[in-house]
Amino acid sequence: MIITPYQTIGIIGGGQLGQMLTLAAKSMGFYVVILDPQENCCAAQVADEHIVTAYDDQKGLQLLAEKADVLTYEFENIPATALEEVMMTGYLPQGTKPLHLTQHRLREKQALAQLDIPIAPFQAVTTQAELETALQIIGYPAVLKTCFGGYDGKGQCVLYTPADVEKAQQLLPADCVLEAFIQFDYEVSIITTRSVTGEMTTFPIGLNEHRNQMLARTLVPAPCSQGIVNQVEALAQKLMEHHELIGTMAIECFIAGETVYINELAPRPHNSGHYTIEGCFVSQFEQHIRAICGWPLGDTSLRQATVMINLYGQDMPRFLQMVPELPTNAYVHCYQKGEMKVNRKMGHVTFIDTPQASAEKNAKIVYNRLGYCDSSTGGKRND
Repeated sequence: MIITPYQTIGIIGGGQLGQMLTLAAKSMGFYVVILDPQENCCAAQVADEHIVTAYDDQKGLQLLAEKADVLTYEFENIPATALEEVMMTGYLPQGTKPLHLTQHRLREKQALAQLDIPIAPFQAVTTQAELETALQIIGYPAVLKTCFGGYDGKGQCVLYTPADVEKAQQLLPADCVLEAFIQFDYEVSIITTRSVTGEMTTFPIGLNEHRNQMLARTLVPAPCSQGIVNQVEALAQKLMEHHELIGTMAIECFIAGETVYINELAPRPHNSGHYTIEGCFVSQFEQHIRAICGWPLGDTSLRQATVMINLYGQDMPRFLQMVPELPTNAYVHCYQKGEMKVNRKMGHVTFIDTPQASAEKNAKIVYNRLGYCDSSTGGKRND
């Protein structure tokens, strides 16, 4: 099915990803309706219509399906079961399989293992007794993660020695997965898109740096060997084609020497792909819209070297003072959220330039003035 301009796209979720999807869709000539329980959410400020209701409200979802020619979602924590009934009447090219795969960490790990994709050794854990048994198999150090809902370092704890096991009490009893602690050199992510036609593209790989277990900045192109690039792209293609996934998928990877380990999947546009808005000929958001609407996918080539810095609530007062001094190669994105809470993503700023050293130099000035030191991530954490 081909969806053309003047038809309607329905987006489930109204956060900043929904906002940027909406902006891309509007520039392509679509009418956009979003569904989100929050009044005046990010996407509602730019969409044509806003259905204010819970993500699992069947009446609201059916109303969205009636209004839209094609449906999509902007994050993975939407109940898959709620969408299955909607698919009987509405057109959701992605289906619920990506949600089913990524909503549960253990299920995600098992799916990757079945494809012989390199991942950290893992064990399922629900109780203290199972944790102790799993630690005998995995060993120390290890990372305990909840299977549902964890993000930005939430819902997990690192166990370095038996003395740390007491920290796990905050996560148990619950569905969890215990992973071996990978001593990696750096983390990268790749944004890949597969169309309803089967056409597939990948964006240039980005190097991710974290602070306090949250993404702080992404540098593109990542300083990977061609061998690493080939491995990451091949793994992305294998995953997307085997599961016949549609739309945009972000894949986070740990790189240890010349070995690639997949850490996490996200069936949607991703924070580490924001650089594509200015850095590439097509953004991850437009590419996603193209994929679900049956259009030819765009050119993912990198225009120029790019650095993207996240802006969190605690950063905004200092950043706003810096705005008049920003260089001409800085592109500011603020998500129009309300309260500037600590660790809440409020926006990002992207620097593009040739050569990469120039983009990095300007980005470092902002990065350091926001209070970050200009060093690598360190920590080597599975988060």
